[in-house]
Amino acid sequence: MERVRANLTAAILVGGLGTRLSPVVGDRPKALAEIHGKPLLNYLLDQLSLFGARRVFLCTGYLGEKVWMTCGDIRGKMRLVYSQEDSPLGTAGALRLALPKLDSDPVLVMNGDTFCTIDLEHLYAWHRGHGARATMALIKVNDAARYGRGKVDANGAVVEFAEKTGNSGPAWINAGIYIIDRSLIEAIQPAHMVSLETEVFPAWIGKGLYEYLCEGRFLDIGTPQSYTAAEQFFFDTMLL
Repeated sequence: MERVRANLTAAILVGGLGTRLSPVVGDRPKALAEIHGKPLLNYLLDQLSLFGARRVFLCTGYLGEKVWMTCGDIRGKMRLVYSQEDSPLGTAGALRLALPKLDSDPVLVMNGDTFCTIDLEHLYAWHRGHGARATMALIKVNDAARYGRGKVDANGAVVEFAEKTGNSGPAWINAGIYIIDRSLIEAIQPAHMVSLETEVFPAWIGKGLYEYLCEGRFLDIGTPQSYTAAEQFFFDTMLL
């Protein structure tokens, strides 16, 4: 597994505007929102370092230069590489822009404004074992109104996916962590604003899209209310 870890490229999507969070974090990308004195992005990089990743690509957009100034080019044994969009491209568009630099197949993709205590080794093994072309990690939450959710068949293949239905109550929701084959990323229309959640995932149904159920804990800092829970989250998970 060590060789697989080293050869699996990770991409973190950190280009969002963070409009809802700006009253709390000021003029900085969401991924740089500080929790216990360090940016959320640092927790994600630490998670990837423990996994054994050696190359991490940061898909930047809004105030991308601040991400580079904060993280630099090297973190421990990991090399950090940047893919800067000139105009907003959405989550899928940003990933497609970075494709020429992503040097593994498949690619591990993570949202830069969420954190999940997931076993990345098990996720990758599950992806390979099911012959998936794309695997989306799901996590159980008490209120799923703000998140995307899907339906799967008996083998875990996605048969339906809807982003932010507004339906409250407990459910398995998109945790913002994916394993995606290069061929699927290459099929995304380049140089256009495209969303993984609203456009791409529904289009991948029946083309090898699977869901992996994660038993860990989940944090989304996308709103001021959810951001206030971040310090307690990392205190409880002992990841300070």
